[in-house]
Amino acid sequence: MRVGVLGARGKVGTEICRAVEATDGLVLVAQIDVGDDLQTLVDTDTEVVVDFTHPDAVMDHLEFCVAHGIHAVVGTTGFDGPRLQRLREILGADPETGILVAPNFSIGALLMMRFAALAARHFESVEIVELHHPHKADAPSGTARRTAELVG
Repeated sequence: MRVGVLGARGKVGTEICRAVEATDGLVLVAQIDVGDDLQTLVDTDTEVVVDFTHPDAVMDHLEFCVAHGIHAVVGTTGFDGPRLQRLREILGADPETGILVAPNFSIGALLMMRFAALAARHFESVEIVELHHPHKADAPSGTARRTAELVG
């Protein structure tokens, strides 16, 4: 599978590029970052992108991908209700293109969300407290938002 990485020079993007290059059956064909032309994805016949960029850019990236039939896995944060609704509208233009948006790719975070949902049934109320570096692109994080949804 031909893979492009958006946010390729970022901390997570760099690791994704390494992982793609180390995985049989995957070929890293595009490494895109701020200021790079998305047309490179089309020119390299990219089949799927992994997007770890910024909330201000991700919707334009997804619109481009859907318009060109490129599937996407998105780890970029900041997907709230209106943004997800906009994504549904974009996907309506090409229902054959798949987009996966995940608030967190960490096994530990996924287990924490599951355990929080299970434990919440046994308490009158719950509180979610998170701590991030001062440059975090969104607060609360997608992980915190999803955890809040799960604990209801």
